[in-house]
Amino acid sequence: MTPVGSGATHAVVPNNKNDSILIGMRDGVTGDFSLRSRKEATVSVFDSNFLVGDGIWEGMRVVQGRVQFAKEHIDRLFQSAKAMYMDLGLTKQELLGLIHQTIDKNNMQQAKDIHIRLVISRGLKSTPYQNPSVNIGLPLIVIIPEYKSADPSVKSKGLKLITSHIRRGQPDVKDEMWNHISKATDIQACIGANVVGADEALMLDPHGFVKTCNSTNFFIVRGGEVWVPTRAYQMQGITRAKTIEICQANGIPVVEQDFTLTETYGADEAFCTGTFPSHIPVREIDGRVIGYGTMGLVTKRLNELYKKAVEEDVRRQRSEILAKL
Repeated sequence: MTPVGSGATHAVVPNNKNDSILIGMRDGVTGDFSLRSRKEATVSVFDSNFLVGDGIWEGMRVVQGRVQFAKEHIDRLFQSAKAMYMDLGLTKQELLGLIHQTIDKNNMQQAKDIHIRLVISRGLKSTPYQNPSVNIGLPLIVIIPEYKSADPSVKSKGLKLITSHIRRGQPDVKDEMWNHISKATDIQACIGANVVGADEALMLDPHGFVKTCNSTNFFIVRGGEVWVPTRAYQMQGITRAKTIEICQANGIPVVEQDFTLTETYGADEAFCTGTFPSHIPVREIDGRVIGYGTMGLVTKRLNELYKKAVEEDVRRQRSEILAKL
């Protein structure tokens, strides 16, 4: 049976330019970096990501040749790599340099709607086995740049969420802070949302408190105050962190705390955040209409302030961004 969900949080405006993109790849065995067409950008069946899902990733936005919040994304990637005991074999500056090279080779320096999926596999294995002792060379690095504009109808319509029975994991089992390739629990929650026609799954922590969605972070607004689920049991989203900073800098009350589904159903507003979609209002959760079922005033203000923060960040020269890594 084919799932019927829309995947609205990452819905895009189709762009034929993506048929001819060049994908950047750093071979972990030879150390060579090359740019390849979609058809040529292939990996071995002995690759760690393919065999055992052993890798990490980042999603990034690029505006006029500059990676949005580059330091935060690169720092998070290197933190995941260190936790996974993975030597990338290059510095943060060198990695960002490869991303810039990929952008420039695709003539994307003036585009405002570029999204990059940066995928790093532990690399090639000599035989199918989970132990990194059989790996050969350094990790494989893949940089996929695409023209991606978020479908504007999603923000105007808002999201329909359904609470998943699948809980966020304990950090001593699989730390949800890792931006790891192994996303099985999130995918199962996503499928559960798809089959009932919801846009995304709302997930709870092991104690039953509201935590996050399967691919985005989650917020609610009550009485003009922004409530953020605590950092535990969820991905440390860059847009989540920036939204908290924006609240603090602009006199918008914000608090990180545990809260329940009951408090969520009774919220004045709810919204999801992510690098690709930015801020998307939630209109309905488990059949309950949130607020008036439209983008609320606080969400709208945060969305506008976030756009300004992005504009300010990408105004910097590449050399300045590299120097701060």
